[in-house]
Amino acid sequence: MSVAEFRRIVLFRHAKADWPQVTDHERPLADRGRKDAAVAGLKLADSGIDFDLALCSTAVRTRETWKIAVSEFAHRPKTAYEERIYEASPGELIALLNETPDDVHNLLLVGHNPGVQNLADILAGSAEGDARQRMSARGYPAAAFAVLTFEGSWKTLEPGVATLVDYWAPSD
Repeated sequence: MSVAEFRRIVLFRHAKADWPQVTDHERPLADRGRKDAAVAGLKLADSGIDFDLALCSTAVRTRETWKIAVSEFAHRPKTAYEERIYEASPGELIALLNETPDDVHNLLLVGHNPGVQNLADILAGSAEGDARQRMSARGYPAAAFAVLTFEGSWKTLEPGVATLVDYWAPSD
């Protein structure tokens, strides 16, 4: 019998998008979104998490958010652009995460609300310090991220098994 392995998931909502006359999927970042994506990238880089994999929605605003944020990292993780993240429910996101190879220990998902916020709420059976209170008070604004941990394989990820260990959102 193997020892359960420690895993970390960061659920990162795309930065603030603009509203030009394009389809929702093609919406780019607003000026503030580009600024907040860079600040979030710095916060993630300062976290000391060495990401093995980033899963990013194919929407323009998520791809732009990730491109800006990852430029702040010392090491760029492997990135997979996944169309199933766009408009996904928490259940669909869990099913996607369940497919993650077990050699991935630190995963970052760049997605959309309400899916990302609901996923953080559903996965977090417990929380450290005031992370849950901060997340509840702020909601999940654009460019916010939650850090969750759990033990086991990705196939065992399900509601309530994770611990919310940190939460960050840009200041207004």
